[in-house]
Amino acid sequence: MRNAFVYSLVLSALVVLVFVMDSPAQSRRVPPPTPTPTPREDDTERVVTEEIKLNVVAFDGQGEFVGNVKEADLVVTDNDILHQPTSVRRIPANVLIVMDTGGELRQVKSLDWTRRTAKAMVDALRPEDSMAILQYSDSAEIVAEWTTDKSELRRAIGRTKFGRRSAFVDALNLATDFLQKNPFDNQHLVLITDGTDSNPNDRRKRDAMQRLLSTGISVHVLSYTRMEAEDIEPRTKAVTNSPPPKAMPDEVAAQLPNGVRDVATAPKAKTINLDRTLLRKLKARKSDLENSEKQLDSLAENTNGTSVVPDTLEEMVEKTGLIARMIDASYALTYIPKVPVFETSTPAERNIIVTSKRPGLLVQAKRKVIVTPNN
Repeated sequence: MRNAFVYSLVLSALVVLVFVMDSPAQSRRVPPPTPTPTPREDDTERVVTEEIKLNVVAFDGQGEFVGNVKEADLVVTDNDILHQPTSVRRIPANVLIVMDTGGELRQVKSLDWTRRTAKAMVDALRPEDSMAILQYSDSAEIVAEWTTDKSELRRAIGRTKFGRRSAFVDALNLATDFLQKNPFDNQHLVLITDGTDSNPNDRRKRDAMQRLLSTGISVHVLSYTRMEAEDIEPRTKAVTNSPPPKAMPDEVAAQLPNGVRDVATAPKAKTINLDRTLLRKLKARKSDLENSEKQLDSLAENTNGTSVVPDTLEEMVEKTGLIARMIDASYALTYIPKVPVFETSTPAERNIIVTSKRPGLLVQAKRKVIVTPNN
């Protein structure tokens, strides 16, 4: 019995010992890993980098183009906040030429002079500049896609046609879409126009111009407005020594038989106009031209472009050289705004000015940008 009792005690001690030795091992076991949760889309940190692009014109004190402008030469002021450009590059220009070839009451504007002006614009630009042609009258259409072939551009200009109406707003929207479809740097829009529309709608016109202000496109204008307004002004009076408005454009009259053409184009002496409806229409036309001149000037100024309002048709053709010079003296500048565009909750204006830090370097770069947030 005593041996059995001792054996039982030893067996119990071994069981206790095994239990005590096994317990630390159990405590050291590594718990199964907790699965890493898949990050939700809302938890992902996003870094948005955006650039604003604009064109800068650079000259020296003698008015000669400066060809070696660097980022360190310039400083950008965006709504009074200073920025350093991220890039300043001189690259060939991309120029869309818009030809106004229509209108009911046009007197000075003609298809022939619009063609001459457009061809002079093509000839004045550099060979490496890429150009396209848009014409509008009853509707707006692209008549030449991007090319550096000046012969092809001149042929396209020669194929343009006149119309009785003027779809100016449609032309602006098509021009913006066309330029934005291939967002090249150093983009320019040249308008050969009087800026009036056969279906006047101030809101549509303002919206079309606002769209241009939201891009980096520089707008240049060769305007018929003053010549048209001065020609029509005497006709807004009941009694005038000026001839009445032409019954038809010169392009149409030229196609009439000799006898009919002579009657249609014969000069008139003193005119008494008792048609009050026509007088109101002529006065409205004159007011529309004056408003359009202001709108086109403002659009060019706020896109760092050039506006030319000639007194003669010959001057209009001559001034294409000035606009070509401004285009070909342009640099494409970019910078990252310190107040990002995506933080803008409502449409807002940004007034951007570029100034020179380099002695002897003069720059022209003032632009108003309409920032429209992406919803």
